[in-house]
Amino acid sequence: MMDQPILNREAERIDYRFAAGTQSNRREDVLVLLGHGVTGNKDRPILVETANALNGAGFDTLRFSFSGNGDSEGRFEEATVSKEAADLDAILGAVSREYPRIAYVGHSMGAAVGILKAAEDSRIHYLISLAGMVDTRTFAQTEFGDLVPGQDCMWEEEAYPLSRAFMTDLCETVRSVEPQAGRIAVPWLLVHGTGDDVVLPRDSELVKEQLGQRVDLVLVEGANHVFSEPQHMKRATTAVVDWLARKA
Repeated sequence: MMDQPILNREAERIDYRFAAGTQSNRREDVLVLLGHGVTGNKDRPILVETANALNGAGFDTLRFSFSGNGDSEGRFEEATVSKEAADLDAILGAVSREYPRIAYVGHSMGAAVGILKAAEDSRIHYLISLAGMVDTRTFAQTEFGDLVPGQDCMWEEEAYPLSRAFMTDLCETVRSVEPQAGRIAVPWLLVHGTGDDVVLPRDSELVKEQLGQRVDLVLVEGANHVFSEPQHMKRATTAVVDWLARKA
């Protein structure tokens, strides 16, 4: 299962890890895709732990690295929200023939990618945002507004150069995914830490205020952006599994 290469529209190979759900209660009709945030990859703890918890509940999972990240092909400088949405489109094309229903779990900027796709793509049946980014322009300006694209690096890490394409896409092309959020009709779970200082909880709260009972919001008290404390990670993964088990 899932041993074929996945290529995006630039013919760049997407690195991924497929894992089947526990055989005793395996849900063969649902696949859960998991996408990461800025400077992340498929092996970020929040994705690994969420996938493991979902596997234990019987769900097949596929966590992946967007092009230019992790072991996927491509240049990091070109890893914009818009390009990552196209990456997700390629992945959906590769898996939707085998699975009648697909859930997408996105962390941080990966959640913004999910919103863009779920607003227009009927192949996504369930949407889950972990510390999800909505106001992309504010994020870019807050985190990188005092840096020079093409010269400086994100969070002073040389492996992650800040590009003009990245900033332009977040600040001018996309700006915010709030308009797309209003068009999402599938079941949607938002999980956010109240101690998140990278993507503020306000992003998730805005969606809840906009859509009301159409979405579910779980706030994890004290959790940071990556849910790094064990009790926060457990709370987040449990919320995801319990919610998807009810909805799917």
